[in-house]
Amino acid sequence: MGERDKPCCAAEALRRIRQVDVGGITVGLAMLDDIIDEVQGLHLASKDAIVNELVKRIKVYNYVPPSAEDKYREAMYREYEKKVKS
Repeated sequence: MGERDKPCCAAEALRRIRQVDVGGITVGLAMLDDIIDEVQGLHLASKDAIVNELVKRIKVYNYVPPSAEDKYREAMYREYEKKVKS
């Protein structure tokens, strides 16, 4: 995601929300598709590195409850894998 693709404001980020199943609960995550594209571009080698980067970036635009972070990690990697395979 280039500098011009970043949302200009919170309202623009909210327009980029995608619903994802996180531990059996559907949550809306802002900027997920852009974040997945960014992380793919890093060509990280390990699953842990990919998941760490996804979660780090998702926290910029979304609240991730500490008690649910493991579930978010699983969900982010699942969504990453779906996009990579498509």
